[in-house]
Amino acid sequence: MHYLLLYLKKVFTVDCRALALMRIGIGFVLLVDLAIRTTDLEAHYSNIGVLPLHVLFQYVWDPYLISIHAISGLWQVQAILFLIAAFFAVCLILGYHTRLVTIVSWFLLLSLQNRNTLIGQGGDDLLRMLLFWAIFLPWGRFYSLDARRIINLPKSFIHFSAASVGLVVQIMLVYICTALLKNSPEWHTTGTALYNALSLDQVLFPVGKLIYPYPVLLKYLTIGTYYTELYLPFLLLIPVFNPFFRLIVIGVLAGFHLGISLTLFVGLFYLINWVSLLGLLPPVAIDWLETKLLPYFQNLGYRFKGYTSKIPLLFEVRAVWHVSPARREEVSAIKEGFVIAVLLYVIWWNFSNVPQVNHPLPPAARWPGMLLRVDQHWGMFAPEVFKDDGWYILEGITTENNHIDLNRNGLPVTEKKPESVVALFKNDRWRKYSENYLFVNNSFMRPYFCNYRLRIWNEAHRSADQIKELQIIYMMERTLPNYQPIQPQKQVLCICGTQ
Repeated sequence: MHYLLLYLKKVFTVDCRALALMRIGIGFVLLVDLAIRTTDLEAHYSNIGVLPLHVLFQYVWDPYLISIHAISGLWQVQAILFLIAAFFAVCLILGYHTRLVTIVSWFLLLSLQNRNTLIGQGGDDLLRMLLFWAIFLPWGRFYSLDARRIINLPKSFIHFSAASVGLVVQIMLVYICTALLKNSPEWHTTGTALYNALSLDQVLFPVGKLIYPYPVLLKYLTIGTYYTELYLPFLLLIPVFNPFFRLIVIGVLAGFHLGISLTLFVGLFYLINWVSLLGLLPPVAIDWLETKLLPYFQNLGYRFKGYTSKIPLLFEVRAVWHVSPARREEVSAIKEGFVIAVLLYVIWWNFSNVPQVNHPLPPAARWPGMLLRVDQHWGMFAPEVFKDDGWYILEGITTENNHIDLNRNGLPVTEKKPESVVALFKNDRWRKYSENYLFVNNSFMRPYFCNYRLRIWNEAHRSADQIKELQIIYMMERTLPNYQPIQPQKQVLCICGTQ
């Protein structure tokens, strides 16, 4: 047991300064996410949008989900909740009452995600899990307003606990499980997965277009991606020269996500992964950052305490508990036990999804995951890449029988493929929504989106020719091997009107 504990400390110890950098990064990600979502307050979170509350509860809701965002269908109420979340995100960046702020930010995030799961993606799961593990980590000990309350900052920067194990294991699970879920030959045998991914115009960026014509390169990149995801995370478990191997993992994965961000439209997924890697930085890297890149801010935790000591705070939250040392140890043991239990549950949840195990989580065991929102699925382009691609035409028929495309700002309808399909999406939330919109089991979504787009167009063009009928058309292109030409197939998904 002693040697096991020594091993665990060698591979799962984290630097509190690295955690502080991750905290600041996550705070900024929360603000960016809120800013993007704010542009669709009415569309995605109100009763006059694409997912009214009664539809959410009838078709999407899980009985164990919690969401204060579901208390009202008014966009004004959502705006207030968004402002509250933004305030706590700023407090998280500043490290002000960090643990309390982390708990509130985590709760507000899962509440927001639960309000509309039809626009969620893998990055949302990772962001939510990073905040969950951080509740039990001392990521407010440095580079924070909380540091000014500490009379003597700890001499040791390193931290080991069940939560530090959870953080490292969580990052490993993202890559290992997505590789295990990619059990199609196109990933590890034929090497055609990246060709198929770059054939999807809905997510294709210009850099992706540059490498798309080179099948041999795409094959090597595909197989390299698969084995990188599958084996690279295990370097984190090597006890000797662990800081060196951590830096290798961080460098490779940072470059990996940079490549994804330049070639494919994946929203904030790459940014969230970058931020997660900050928490893995070993002490040698943080020491270098403090002494080389930031010479004027060496030992930032101490300096920040001094610089902010005279800054008046708007309010203070003080709570004093007189707890005996024995009681404190008992509470700490309960906390560690809870974190260990959640970690084992998360590992069970993840590996129950992979085909190599083929033992799905029993329905009776799913409720803790849904309640705490530690549920997760890393099926990015797994088990194989979608072959159905295409673009939307929102064909509006006006009262004067003109046919215009709402998706192209009212230009005449044409079935010609746009030069950039990805440019038709306002943001990645709408791209994900449009992807879910296609599935037959999500057909309930279609009339609400149709009526929403018709209504907002007519409201914005009251003095112009009004739309009396709207058709949601999908021009489907089935990806064929070896760059074979594709003939789009026209599919009318929904028709709605003003009468």
